[in-house]
Amino acid sequence: MRGGRIGLILAAALLTAPCAEAADFKWANDGDARALDPYTFNETVQNSLLANIYERLVQHSRKLELEPGLAVSWETTDPNVWRFHLRPGVKWQDGTAFTADDAVFSFQRIRGKNSAKRSQVATIKEARKIDDLTVDFETNGADPILPSEITEMDIMSKKWCEDHDVVENVVLGKGENYSLTHTMGTGPYQLVSREPDRKTVLERNPNWWGKPEGNVDHAEFDIISNAATRVAALLSGEMDMIYSVPPQDLDHIAASQGVRVIQGPELRTVYLAMDQNRDELLFSDVKGKNPLKDVRVRRAFALAIDEDAIAKKVMRGQAHPTWLMYGPGVNGYDPALDKRPALDVAKAKSLLAEAGYPDGFQIQLDCPNDRYVQDEQICTAISAMLAKIGIRVDVYARTKVKYFADVTYPNYKLSFSLNGWTPVTYDAHNVYYTLLSTRDTTTGRGQGNFGGYSNPKLDELTEEMAHELNKDKRQALIDDAAKIVQEDVATIPLHQQVIVWAARNNIELTQPADNAFYLRWVTVK
Repeated sequence: MRGGRIGLILAAALLTAPCAEAADFKWANDGDARALDPYTFNETVQNSLLANIYERLVQHSRKLELEPGLAVSWETTDPNVWRFHLRPGVKWQDGTAFTADDAVFSFQRIRGKNSAKRSQVATIKEARKIDDLTVDFETNGADPILPSEITEMDIMSKKWCEDHDVVENVVLGKGENYSLTHTMGTGPYQLVSREPDRKTVLERNPNWWGKPEGNVDHAEFDIISNAATRVAALLSGEMDMIYSVPPQDLDHIAASQGVRVIQGPELRTVYLAMDQNRDELLFSDVKGKNPLKDVRVRRAFALAIDEDAIAKKVMRGQAHPTWLMYGPGVNGYDPALDKRPALDVAKAKSLLAEAGYPDGFQIQLDCPNDRYVQDEQICTAISAMLAKIGIRVDVYARTKVKYFADVTYPNYKLSFSLNGWTPVTYDAHNVYYTLLSTRDTTTGRGQGNFGGYSNPKLDELTEEMAHELNKDKRQALIDDAAKIVQEDVATIPLHQQVIVWAARNNIELTQPADNAFYLRWVTVK
């Protein structure tokens, strides 16, 4: 996340002068945020919606460079200590002052047992208040990228959480509390109303410390799950912008008057997870054992999946096939290692026979239908490809709210699933630590490791790269880890998708490569 390093950014337009007349704005997506508590889930739509209300100590600029948020500056005072100087004069939306107590409290809350974002602060040993506007984070060993790692740590009010008995968040589906449906932040917008899976309304926070760059005073986020209806709402003027554009409608939108398509490469990698943890798969006709524990079976799956066909036909060219779990624009990416094995159905059949499954077997593929570009269609295509080697795939597609409740932490109810990940630090370590390291419930390591893959050597390399300060040595560690993951077929990487938004011509906005959408950068002309 070094300044100017990321070359994948598409700034769709520069904003007009901040003195433009205040305006209303409406945008739509195919899926909603799951909840309003920022620690319940780690997903782009939820994170970026809540980033309009809650803020972080360190945030991203339009070009994904680090910039001050609720902290105005930071430095190391010791190899294992980062000191953050907090912004003076910041008020919570209830008028109380933001202080170091809130920062320390938020760290303690995000690393709580129910938090879905524990892995983001796993290197932090302790948070200490030095004075009202200074806080120290002591790490377990040197952590050269800590400021990048906390760019998704939303700061919450200690007093508000205590007053509403939400000192600890709850696991979605296993409890209810006030913070799931209410908010109170320091950010540029505040919540007006919330109807889950239908509509969320925000309005500008008149007491925000920052200088508004856009002119949106009142905003409405609508959920329109049907692609044709969503596109029609944009073309009719009912919506000012749509956040998820189906590839099949790109040409139609581009040819329409008064609207435009906004697109650029995304840092997210779409991949397949496979349960390598259970002794018997949850969703398969194989009983008494788990075929996915055998690397030959996992390799057979990979050799039978024609990702080039998926990229060209299902994604309509809106994808970059990959064999790494992170792509161009992520620190540590090495194009020399990004070489997918060639499609080889005969070899895949041979590997299955060697593993004891000459006739294949049945397995369920879990898939969201409103999260990634063409997600259900990708799963359907994979089903047909694996059928050629005798693997009978039942695609179970549903809305992301239900899908993530099953597949992600803490349930991990899957045998085979389609997933996507953008490393919040824009660094490869985040991928290894969160998605590929052995699960550790005490630290949050491996919290996103849905398949339960485990390799002690990879864990060791991941720990070393977290603390290595020499750039070349660190890259060597990252590459060694990549080779292990590829040899083990820990996951099956598919592609990095292209971000595609569409907006009316009077809307100016910024489209960063992490696919986050922020109202503070929107101007209605």
